[in-house]
Amino acid sequence: MYEELLKKAKQVSYYSHSPYNKFCVGAALLTRSGKIYTGCNIDNHGISSICGERVAFTKAFSEGEPTKDKENYVAIMVVGRKESSDKFEAAIPCGYCRQFMSEFVNKNFKVLTYEEGRIVEYTLEDLLPNSFDL
Repeated sequence: MYEELLKKAKQVSYYSHSPYNKFCVGAALLTRSGKIYTGCNIDNHGISSICGERVAFTKAFSEGEPTKDKENYVAIMVVGRKESSDKFEAAIPCGYCRQFMSEFVNKNFKVLTYEEGRIVEYTLEDLLPNSFDL
């Protein structure tokens, strides 16, 4: 299943709107039912940009996935690449995304990335220790 997440995250990174930071992020969120929601980062020169991870979660919510069932969300794959490249590199969720996700997932939720040709796995608890939400 992780290979399918990787494929979808890579694919959606090409939809990124990243004219300012030039770093394209793709994310693929897996639910307990096996449904996958994707998202890409969207830079904005105004007030705020939005990361691919939050786009994937908000798409899931807006399509009816529950926000209060922390067991519903299994894993998210996050990949990145420079805008002018097809070479993918590790992309770990930023602090804002980690805190955002912690409200909707349990401590065993998997955060996956692609580094040096292999999938690397973390739990959200690894990336956000001592959180009051997990």
